[in-house]
Amino acid sequence: MDQGNTAFILICAALVLLMTPGLAFFYGGLVKAKSVISMMMLSFGALGLIGVLWVVYGYAIAFPGSEGLVPPWSIDWNNIGLTALIEVPEGAAYPPLAFVAFQATFAIITVALVSGAIADRAKFGSWLIFAAIWATIVYFPVASWVFNFGLAEDGSFAYGGWITYGMQEWFGLGAIDFAGGTAVHINAGAAALALALVLGKRVGFQKGVHVPHNPPFVLLGAGLLWFGWFGFNAGSELAADGTAALAFVNTIAAPAAALLAWLVVEKIKDGKPTSVGAASGAVAGLVAITPACASLTPGWAILLGFIAGAVCALAIELKFKWGFDDSLDVVGIHLVGGLIGTLFLGFFATNTGLFTGGDGTQLLVQAIAAFSVLIYSFVLAWIIGFAIEKTIGFRVKNEDEVAGIDTVIHGEEGYVLEEARA
Repeated sequence: MDQGNTAFILICAALVLLMTPGLAFFYGGLVKAKSVISMMMLSFGALGLIGVLWVVYGYAIAFPGSEGLVPPWSIDWNNIGLTALIEVPEGAAYPPLAFVAFQATFAIITVALVSGAIADRAKFGSWLIFAAIWATIVYFPVASWVFNFGLAEDGSFAYGGWITYGMQEWFGLGAIDFAGGTAVHINAGAAALALALVLGKRVGFQKGVHVPHNPPFVLLGAGLLWFGWFGFNAGSELAADGTAALAFVNTIAAPAAALLAWLVVEKIKDGKPTSVGAASGAVAGLVAITPACASLTPGWAILLGFIAGAVCALAIELKFKWGFDDSLDVVGIHLVGGLIGTLFLGFFATNTGLFTGGDGTQLLVQAIAAFSVLIYSFVLAWIIGFAIEKTIGFRVKNEDEVAGIDTVIHGEEGYVLEEARA
């Protein structure tokens, strides 16, 4: 085992895990003051629940090995979570458990991302039920489509998921998704859209009514997300090498460009650049570069950032035009940004993009991957959400929503002023 690469993967896993508390701050600052605890708890609830499910059976579903799926009921419960580990050949660079830990953090943050679409109006228990079912039948299988790979005894590639490796047999090229543009962002964005439609609009939903209560929280959350994203992108190389370094540089360049582009659009459209816009632009750029970070030169990464920042700044307005209440713009940032980053590779991926030495094949496989995940996630998320809403209920009462759901659901307040209590 290479201790350097092992340490690299474990550190990157810790960075990605930090993204979920970062997301809690990002989302928490965007809602009203009386819903901040509830909003942050949706992220922390996902952290606890998916962390357990991943060890119990999620890894076995996402990385089943060449013998096929290992279902939960076949797991050795005396050795929970360790029955389907990748058998790494002798002399490999890292131990299997390092990879298990790294991929666990991806599962956690993906589920947490979905919660932004249902801010201010979701029951905590219903959210946890949705998260468990959606992770089991959507995220874990999609992670297998994208991230699953296996090694032969000689260390060479032996098998893998159909999106990144299976399409090589059909088209000669597999889809490029280095760190999760499809499995994480398109997947979460599509599910978020489905839940927004199932739960309906917040009371009084219209442009300008719901404003962020704490922009400093939003900036803090965006900073933690950006910091953790270096582990997300560079860590996906699973080795401290030149590819990881390229991913690292692109994780600086693209979100920086997207931040600037978002502020320019805000200035032109609304007259003022905002701190929330800066944070949102950075996240949009991070989303877009996720699938592409190892397959673009830094120049193309900057162009991708500019495009993603500008387009996502406009895309978040679609909810008002089309009438769906995606509370915290998961659709406008993660779904749209994920699509932009995934499809951009069809044009500019090194050596295979339409304008960088290839033909239209890369664009074709990128589109197949993106829209397959989008449709699969949206349909199943809608079915799960609809079933929960019609049985135990997913949305809180309107009067609780108006009053603020922190005290109703959690018995806590985000900001306790002693003078007011006295």
